[in-house]
Amino acid sequence: MKLFSREVAVLACVALTAAFTTKSSAQSRTPVPKNWQLLSYETDSVYGTNTEKAYKEILKGKKSTPVIVAVIDSGIDTLHEDLKGILWTNPGEIPGNGKDDDGNGYIDDIHGWNFLGAKDGSSLKEDSDEATREYYRFKNKYGNPDSTLDKGAKEYATWEALKQKIEKPSSQTKLQYKTMAKLQENVNKCENILKTYLGKDDFTVGQLDSIQTTNQDVLLARNFMTRLLKSTGDEPTSFSEFKMEFDGYMGELKRKAESTEVPPNQNRERIVGDKWDDITDTKYGNNDVMGKFGFHGTHVSGIIGAIRNNGLGIDGVADNIRIMAVKAVPDGDERDKDVALAIRYAVDNGAQIINMSFGKPYSPHKEWVDEAVKYAQKKGVLLVHAAGNDGANNDSVPNYPNPDFADGSPRADNYITVGASSHGLAPDKVASFSNYGKKNVDLFAPGVQIYSTIPGGNKYGSASGTSMAAPVVAGVAALVLSYYPDLSARQLKYILEKSATPLPDGTKEVNKPGTQDEKIDFADLSVSGGMVNSYEALKLAATIKGENVKKKQHKAKMKAVKKN
Repeated sequence: MKLFSREVAVLACVALTAAFTTKSSAQSRTPVPKNWQLLSYETDSVYGTNTEKAYKEILKGKKSTPVIVAVIDSGIDTLHEDLKGILWTNPGEIPGNGKDDDGNGYIDDIHGWNFLGAKDGSSLKEDSDEATREYYRFKNKYGNPDSTLDKGAKEYATWEALKQKIEKPSSQTKLQYKTMAKLQENVNKCENILKTYLGKDDFTVGQLDSIQTTNQDVLLARNFMTRLLKSTGDEPTSFSEFKMEFDGYMGELKRKAESTEVPPNQNRERIVGDKWDDITDTKYGNNDVMGKFGFHGTHVSGIIGAIRNNGLGIDGVADNIRIMAVKAVPDGDERDKDVALAIRYAVDNGAQIINMSFGKPYSPHKEWVDEAVKYAQKKGVLLVHAAGNDGANNDSVPNYPNPDFADGSPRADNYITVGASSHGLAPDKVASFSNYGKKNVDLFAPGVQIYSTIPGGNKYGSASGTSMAAPVVAGVAALVLSYYPDLSARQLKYILEKSATPLPDGTKEVNKPGTQDEKIDFADLSVSGGMVNSYEALKLAATIKGENVKKKQHKAKMKAVKKN
């Protein structure tokens, strides 16, 4: 899936032709508080969730119950200072003995499971996108689908759509990749020059602006990099954050450029080694939920529940949770099989809320995921899903997974889809990249310039995307459930949507995501027409009698979180 907004790429092309000049102009910006998603408009002038207000005015002195939140993602830095104290630990497993002590089918799954893992302990980092996999599947199945398939058949229409998505864009992407590779080369050259001059491994726009020298190479590098960083919209906190985003984009572009040349399943077969098209083949993966590429999952986890009030880094939304790490999302599109098994793993091991910051436009085995969603619904587990970062209307463009079942069963009532709103300090009040939908997106939450934990033990950084908005909602759901543990999943969904609020400054019309200057009523972008609000959700929860009065689960086996 697209993990973050990729607008940076287009703007970077502009910078490629304009940046090499000895003049640079400063841009004035209103500083965005690093914890803006937790704040309130009335005191901080940002579109936050009123979470800090809720802690001060509603929750002070009240006791809570631990809540297990599964994060199905790219992996988590299990050694991070702000996360290691809140990791879920499997009470039935003895670490390192090479046995499946609890009999759940997974050996030494201490903090979760890695469905991208190999038997030798390594992990799949990059995988193909689902459209490419489907394109190859059709070619392998029908030889020449254009002549084999009936022109009136549904499969032929799917094949035509796949051709339009893969063949022509692939040739265009090759040219784009060639151009962007030149930019990447210049970025790397300027990076080396500036790091050498500054004597630092990283730098910010402010540090670049302070450079005073007559060295022309340094000046050119400074101006190029300053223009580039400032052209990306919300400025990254540092060059390393931009580089992470840019390298991710380049990897995605390279995969698309090679989509008609490289067999889409070769990495999966070589590394994971499972029967990727067989849902009954469940004995694969490993227990390394950390791996070497868990930026996304680490960032998501911190948003939900980074240890609060410990004097380190950031505070998460929820103050009494345990994060269960379920690794199933590579660079590329996640597989239906992995998603279905990941949901089942989380449910079977006690997760009460599952965050799913991923998505894709094709789902060849939707029935597998549907059955897993039904299983979660039956067990009373809330699923929180990111709406997507294409600036598209989910009411008319497919986005998977979703709460609508292919067999026509009633829509899942334990499923929340989340769009991304902005901090309110820029012209765009809603994230320009966010998907939306009056029928298929339930509510919006902060998803622009969100500061959170990143891999490295004690590192933090900002990222944007509906991938960041979903964990805000998962965090609010966990917060509510921890203080009102008798609530069911469907009650949580009702509470979060019913208590969602309009934009706090009274703004009615906002930029329509995916357009330049088209306007739309904010209320028409989602089912609830509002933003998640911790304060209002807790107030509403206090008036509702929980449906799970007899289910006092997950209480005795958890230790209190230690705060430094």
